[in-house]
Amino acid sequence: MAADISEFTPLNIAVLTVSDSRGAADDSSGDYLASALTDAGHQLADRALCADNLFRVRAQVSQWIVDESVQVVLINGGTGFNEQNRVPEAVGVLFERTVQGFGEMFRQLSFAEIKGSAMQSRALAGLANRTLICCLPGSTGACQLGWEKLIRDQLDVRTRPCNFATQLIR
Repeated sequence: MAADISEFTPLNIAVLTVSDSRGAADDSSGDYLASALTDAGHQLADRALCADNLFRVRAQVSQWIVDESVQVVLINGGTGFNEQNRVPEAVGVLFERTVQGFGEMFRQLSFAEIKGSAMQSRALAGLANRTLICCLPGSTGACQLGWEKLIRDQLDVRTRPCNFATQLIR
C-alpha cells in the first residue's frame, strides 16, 4: 500500500529498555522515548524492560519483528563497550539490512558532546521484516540526541529526499 506522502502517517512503535539496574519506576530513557514518539503523533505499540541478556533481548525483539502491527522498535541501553552490554550481538543477527549510517552519525553527533568517549558507543540500526530497529545508549541524553537528530524525521513520510517511514507502512 502506497502512503500519501503529503500527510503525516503515524507509525506503531515499541520501546525496549535493556538494563540490569533500572526498573519501570526509574526508566527515564524509556519514558522519554515513549513520550517523544507520542508527542510526534506516533502510537506506542508496546513497551518492555528486560535484563541485558542476549537471548531475552533477542526474543523480545523477535516477537515484535513478527508482529505486523509493530513497525519500529526503539531500544535503549546495552550498547556500551563493556562485557555486560549485549544488544548489538542480540539484534544485529536479526537484521536483513544494516543501516550503516545510523551508528556513524550517532557517534559523530555524540562526539560534539562527549568527545572521544563517543567511540565506545555501539549504537546501531537495521531493518528486519519491514521493521526498523534502532539501538541507542541508555542515557536519557543519548536517547534525546538519537530521537531528535536522527530518528524522528526519518519516521515522517514527508521528510525529503528520503525517509524510512515509507518502507515500513504495510
